[in-house]
Amino acid sequence: MWKQAKDLVRVVYDLTKKFPKDEQFGLTNQLRRAAVSIPSNIAEGCGRNHFKDSLQLFFISRGSLYEVETQILISFDLGYINNEDLKIIIEKINSGKRLLNGFINYFQSRSNQQLTTINEQLEDYGYNKD
Repeated sequence: MWKQAKDLVRVVYDLTKKFPKDEQFGLTNQLRRAAVSIPSNIAEGCGRNHFKDSLQLFFISRGSLYEVETQILISFDLGYINNEDLKIIIEKINSGKRLLNGFINYFQSRSNQQLTTINEQLEDYGYNKD
């Protein structure tokens, strides 16, 4: 997932090199920053010690992926990206969404399993939630 996100960054950088120079501080910059934030937040999330912190960073990464998708579609509407390039990058984005959503779902299930285990251990020691 992280490797694919890094590959998406490379594709975004390659595409935005073709954008008009007057977009350098506009759409080009915004698109590149959003793309870079995807693998960056995945990496940071994997480095956290708490499920909630990690999960929040994975959700931020997913939000950035949707942001990149929107900006790519805007770039296409403005004529900065051709049909072929659009098809390639949208497939990479959709693949990234599937991987990231699957990872988030897996991570949430692991979080719930760990919480269940902790609650069971507390009950074994006589702690009663009620």
